[in-house]
Amino acid sequence: MIMEETNYFKPKIVAFCCNWCSYAGADLAGNNRLEYPANVKIIRIPCSCRLNPLFILRAFQRGADGVILCGCHPGDCHYSTGNYFARRRMTLLFSMLDFLGIEKSRTRVEWCSAAEGVRFAGIMNDFVEKITKLGRCKKLEDVRCSR
Repeated sequence: MIMEETNYFKPKIVAFCCNWCSYAGADLAGNNRLEYPANVKIIRIPCSCRLNPLFILRAFQRGADGVILCGCHPGDCHYSTGNYFARRRMTLLFSMLDFLGIEKSRTRVEWCSAAEGVRFAGIMNDFVEKITKLGRCKKLEDVRCSR
């Protein structure tokens, strides 16, 4: 990749956040005026276990350069065991993404509570920095979806 391209590259990041913890953590980060990149698009989901792995594949197909799933800490899930199911499902998805040729570092799972606004902002800043270094993801990109 040419150096000039990396200076202007802003990755498209999709963050699926649990309604009860991570989304509230993002809200707290915003209320405290903590900064994280605006190219992180947050999608609120009822629980981390409700995230269908096809949504992540679809995000990559639609041009996302990185996808992160944020949920409640294990043991603190509003729905008791939801994040345990999400962790198992994401482990399987990681192996499928590896099979498809997408770097594992383009996806991430993090546990963040409603009181951890600073942690949420730090996670997003770190993830965007890593995806920026990786560059654009073209592996599953659908040409019809790019603009």
